[in-house]
Amino acid sequence: MSTLTTPTRSDRPTRFQTTGAEGPERLSAPAASLLVAEREITTQVRTKSFIVSLIVTLGLVLAGIVASGFFGDRIGSDTPVAVVDGAGAELDNVDGFEVTAAADVSQAQDLVRAEEVDAAIVPDETSPVGVRVIALTDPPTEVLGALSVQPEVELLDTTTSRGLQMLVAGIFGFLFMLFAMGSGAMIVQNTVQEKQSRIVEILLSAVPARALLAGKVIGNSVLAVGQTAAIGAVAVLGLLLTGQSDLLDLLTGPIAWFVIFFLFGFVLVAAMFAAGASLVSRQEDTGAVMMPTMMLVMAPYFVVIILGQNNLAMAIASYIPFSAPVAMPVRLFMGDALWWEPLLSLGVLALAAGIVIALAARIYSGSLLRTGARVSLRSALKGD
Repeated sequence: MSTLTTPTRSDRPTRFQTTGAEGPERLSAPAASLLVAEREITTQVRTKSFIVSLIVTLGLVLAGIVASGFFGDRIGSDTPVAVVDGAGAELDNVDGFEVTAAADVSQAQDLVRAEEVDAAIVPDETSPVGVRVIALTDPPTEVLGALSVQPEVELLDTTTSRGLQMLVAGIFGFLFMLFAMGSGAMIVQNTVQEKQSRIVEILLSAVPARALLAGKVIGNSVLAVGQTAAIGAVAVLGLLLTGQSDLLDLLTGPIAWFVIFFLFGFVLVAAMFAAGASLVSRQEDTGAVMMPTMMLVMAPYFVVIILGQNNLAMAIASYIPFSAPVAMPVRLFMGDALWWEPLLSLGVLALAAGIVIALAARIYSGSLLRTGARVSLRSALKGD
């Protein structure tokens, strides 16, 4: 049994053929598609560059989350304060302060000069409030705020901060763009190489063009979604290790939805990449056919970065197939989407992916065996 390479004899069955009573027989289209998908997956995962890049990416994600948790704990640590004769008793009922008792004003000043405490609160009969705050160089705003009488603050939006929303939106958009463009470029490169080397003629003698396209899309989709899921798992692990359970609770649902939307969104763009690559026969010509799809892949990232705080724009983007894989999970994280909206958005995305795959299969079948000059889109659709 041979591999996908050129057989040495015409009577030798390929991996796409089975030997029956009447001689070699083709595999069914589903079986052939799965075999092509297996070839796409094994070819990439065996390369050193794929393994190294995945390990580096996962390491950077884990390191970033651990570092953010570490510095967050350092920034949010208790403020050390020295008190004399019970001055500043208000701090006893306020979280975020580490109170140290000092015997007298002189000792409190020494603690401040040694930077063992950020500030000292000492009695002062001349002060209207009865105490005086001692600091080294700058007024201690945290201490002054705790000693002041402040009105109660009511927050109308208690979901997440704007900074965190922008960070999560940017990460979702970047991941979709990174893996969609990377895997899409691999599809384009492999397709053009097969045309240049004329291996595609051998493949098509055993596998229908549509099965070949389906296998490429399935294989690369598995790789892209697998890498995205691995990053999500590492992110969850990092949040657990750093004790950021509150953030983990907020991200668990959106991450799961992002992986689901990513699958359908990647299938859509992967079919477009493969169809575009089938129109050309040289690597030098791939830029022109890749550019439209690359622009659509980059669009979700810029949409969530530029329009992330515009509820109407994000709502519209969550129902546009090319931006929905990022916009809808971001809206779910922000708490702006109703329970039925991701289901409707996913349905629209799946329908669009089905239509694009049907058109891509027609283009792929009509242009894959045509070498030389670039095949026009109209000619490929007509199969001329």
